[in-house]
This record gives sequence, structure tokens and C-alpha cells, in this order.
Amino acid sequence: MSGKSIKGALHYNEDKVANGEASLLMASGFAADVQDMNIAQKNQRFENLTMLNGHVKTNALHITLNFDSSDKLTGQQYQQIASAFMERIGFGNQPYLVYRHHDAAHPHLHVVTTNIRPDGQRMDTHNIGRTLALDARRELEAEFKLTKAEGRQFSDVLGIKAADPEKANYGKAPTKHTITNIVNAVTRSYKFTSLNEYNAILKQFNVVADRGNENTVMFQKGGLIYSLLDKNGEKVGIPIKASSIYGKPTLANLEKKFEKGKEGRKPFKEDVKQRIDGVFNNYEQISKGTFIEELQKQQLNITFHQNVQGQTYGATFVDNKNKTVFKGSDLGKNYTAKSITERLSSQDKKIKPEKKTYLKPKPQGNHLSKSGTAKTYIKPPDTTDYLKIALTKGRPDGGPPPTPPKKKKKKIRGVHF
Repeated sequence: MSGKSIKGALHYNEDKVANGEASLLMASGFAADVQDMNIAQKNQRFENLTMLNGHVKTNALHITLNFDSSDKLTGQQYQQIASAFMERIGFGNQPYLVYRHHDAAHPHLHVVTTNIRPDGQRMDTHNIGRTLALDARRELEAEFKLTKAEGRQFSDVLGIKAADPEKANYGKAPTKHTITNIVNAVTRSYKFTSLNEYNAILKQFNVVADRGNENTVMFQKGGLIYSLLDKNGEKVGIPIKASSIYGKPTLANLEKKFEKGKEGRKPFKEDVKQRIDGVFNNYEQISKGTFIEELQKQQLNITFHQNVQGQTYGATFVDNKNKTVFKGSDLGKNYTAKSITERLSSQDKKIKPEKKTYLKPKPQGNHLSKSGTAKTYIKPPDTTDYLKIALTKGRPDGGPPPTPPKKKKKKIRGVHF
């Protein structure tokens, strides 16, 4: 994530440290012991570079490295990974700070640096996340035997801690802190194409983004505020302006993400449809409550939208596995709110699996007797003297055949000399 304020990125992480939600893991390019430095001194190290090129407005880089909860790493290994990553994206010689955050269900690091070199030249960071960073990540996954990001499923599926309105005490400082954590995690991880889809994600964590009524000045000027929600979905506490939250999740900035979300979610559309179909295919009849529960097992959350008369007019699916959102109508006519509700019943009836019948094999008999001799089941033919019968055939008395007469030898008359 690139930005215009090193100070803002630094304060975001240092506030986490102060609240016990993060710790400074390492520093590179700082002459003094960074543990003895205050925020102003750390910020000054970066400003020494950013002042060399005042024409560059976007001079801060705030990087997040996420790990799966199954990756059991030591502090030293985290340091090695962070250092290797910065080297491979070309920022190894830049000053940077690495923070380890503890505010989510999965371990992750935040790295703060600047893209202004000691000679005042700006380092190009355009599409760095899709080029150098992607290659670096894959190489480090193999080198350190990490869970691959493509197949990663956090133990806590959402990977984001939901807001607890009771603990927030509705005070401005804790409310802003909580909302900031959730909003930054959502905007960084999820792909969405509208404010309604964005809110479908946020509401999972007891947060909502609100433009106000259409006739208000805030709505007409494109303003946006964030509020916490209680267990009934009602707004509580002091609302926070989007412009005051780190990362500036304003409506204007969110709209830039809407277009990217349309392309980013395309590869996951069929997977969402297959998981929804899989739930219906397991039931002859399924109730609305059971349908919602079965979808959650598939890491899908569905929101049914109702008007003031209580009529359902839409449905939105949040895919927490692939971090995407789809309206039912975007998936196809079989997934609209109308089609889904028509397939639901007042009771549940699972499809019984077919019983498989296996033929019992016949026992193999022992065809040899104990003595080892083979049993004979066919009676042998009677012995017949075929030669004798052939010789006596035709004799009325059955006696021996007549002796054939001997042939007389002819005398050879030759020529005498």
C-alpha cells in the first residue's frame, strides 16, 4: 500500500504498539538503537529522505505480510523473511521498520518505508504487488516452507476480529481504533463492487459504512461515516468520519476499488455457485435457517435484503474463503433472492445416501482329499477290446479271421551269358 504520509503509517503502527496489539520486530537503516527512539525521531529518519524530493507526493510505502495460523515461526524467522522480502523487491537498502501485529486471528507483519533514495530519486512502485512482490512471496513460501497463499485457509476463516460494542464503551477513541482495524483489513483483503457489497462484508464484523439520507448534505457531497453495530444490527457509539481513518476509506477511494473488484472476483464465481448447489443437492427439503447454517460451513454468508413492507428483494453472498462478494443476480437466475426463497421449505429433509449391496463370495472348496488324491466325479468307461472286435467283424461264428493265402514267388527269367 503506497501513501502520502510516512507519519500516518508510522503512527498507525506505533499506536498499535502502545495498545499492546503490536510489537516492533526489527529496524533496518537506522544508525541508533531504534528501541531508544521516540516516534518523532523515527519519523525524522524517513523525512531526511522525503525532503530530498519535495515534488513526489506519494512517498510512503506500507507493506503487509500475512501468514497462515498453521505457520509456526520464531521471531528470528519473521525477521529473516521480512529482510529477504525487502531485498527481493529492491528496498533492501532503504530504511524500514517491521512491526508484528497481534490484532487478527492470523499472524502478520507491517513494514513502513519510503520510496525516496538517498540521491533524491523516486523508486518506481507501480504494480510492484503484481510483479516483484508476487515472485518474492512465492520464493519465500518455498524457502521457509510456508503455507501457500493460493490455498491458504486461516483457522479463523475470516482472519479479522469482529468489533465488540460492549468493550468499546462507545467512546470515540476505542471506537475509532476498532473501526480502523476492521476497515483496513477488509479493504486490503476483499474484492467488492458496490457500497452494499462492502457493507455486507463489514456487517460480519459489526461495522457499517453509512452515507446518510439522500436529502442530507453529507450524502449530496459524497460523505461517508462508519459506525459500530450491536447484536441487533443497530448503530451504537460515536460515528467516525471516513476521512479521519488511516488509509482514507472514503467513498471516492472506495469507488476506485469497485472497478478493480469486478475483475478480481471473476475467477471465483463458479466456485461460489458450486458450493451453493452442493448445499441444495444434499437436501430434498431445506429450511431458511438450515440453508444459512450450511452455507456458513462452506465459508459463505448470505444476506437477504428486505424493503419496509418486509418483502425480500435481493440476496448477497459473501465468500470468506476467496474474499469476494456477489449479488445473487450476478451469479445467475438460479441464485436470485426469488429463486432461492422458492427452493426453501418450512422443514428439513436430507437425501438419504443409497445403500450399497455387496455379493457374498462363495467359499472356496478343497477339491483334494486329505491324502492328496483327486476325487473322481465321472465314471470311467468300461474297458473294450476294440482290436479284437475289428478283427472278428463279419465272421458268423465269431472265430478268428482266415489266414490270407501266401503269394507264390515268381521266377525271374533273365538272359544267360
